[in-house]
Amino acid sequence: MAKRALIQNLSDVDVRLLRIFMTVTECGGFAASELELNIGRSTISKHISDLELRIGLTLCNRGPSGFSLTPEGEHVLEAAQNLFSSINNFQAKIDDIHAHLTGTLRLGVFDQSSTNPNAKVHEAINAFDQIAPEVTLEIALATPSTLESRVTDGTLDLAIVPLYKKSTMLRYVELYDEHMTLYCGRGHPLFDAKWDNASQFDLSGYKYAGYAFNSPNMSAGRSLGIRRAARVQEEEALSLLILSGRYLGYLADHVAGSLTGEEEAVRPVAPDQTRYVSTFAAITRKKPNPDRKTLGFLDCLIEAHS
Repeated sequence: MAKRALIQNLSDVDVRLLRIFMTVTECGGFAASELELNIGRSTISKHISDLELRIGLTLCNRGPSGFSLTPEGEHVLEAAQNLFSSINNFQAKIDDIHAHLTGTLRLGVFDQSSTNPNAKVHEAINAFDQIAPEVTLEIALATPSTLESRVTDGTLDLAIVPLYKKSTMLRYVELYDEHMTLYCGRGHPLFDAKWDNASQFDLSGYKYAGYAFNSPNMSAGRSLGIRRAARVQEEEALSLLILSGRYLGYLADHVAGSLTGEEEAVRPVAPDQTRYVSTFAAITRKKPNPDRKTLGFLDCLIEAHS
């Protein structure tokens, strides 16, 4: 008479033990699976013994001769593989049911992305609204460090920031560039200066306005060796200081172009020496993984900037 299996109803404990059994088998033994499972060899051995007790079968040989599956263990492994394949199929079907995206997507951006010709964030929003029309968008403006912190703590789903110092907690996907140059406004002593000769590049006697937070702008300003006499949080405030004719400051070239009407309002200062490129990236947190609507919007961003 065939021996009856001791498990009458598969429980979460049984599923966990079967996952451990599969991992041990894939790694080729208890010792080899310690790192993968992040538990000690004696604990792994006890889990396998518990599984053998629950199903009433000896699954593996362990000892001086090494690890190997018994014939019964081979059959149980095949059954476990079929089980988890079915579970994965079930999860995929549930994902399909939820393909109709809803909820709120919380985005963060840093200043003038709407005026940068290289930035196609508006195109990504257009594409995302077509695939997820019922998702509500919330967009926040903040400094790069604040945006990174909010993505890390989960109060934002995704943000677009200039690359400066990468966080190990975040994933970065580069999107577009922004060209930055040092500028002065009409009335500034350097407004009519000629910069054909690099030896004229001496800015030590002039006031400089820059961002009050860590960013590529701060690094570029420090490299000039001039005194920062004004601190700002936003590009609009920086533009006002430069337009006053009293301060030097970095502006995106596309922003500087928008400040000039019939009469030239700002001019670049030693552009060959002061110009730099800032790369903007989309950031999401590594753990837990972003949800489907966040990944969907990220795909739209990548496609728009490809």
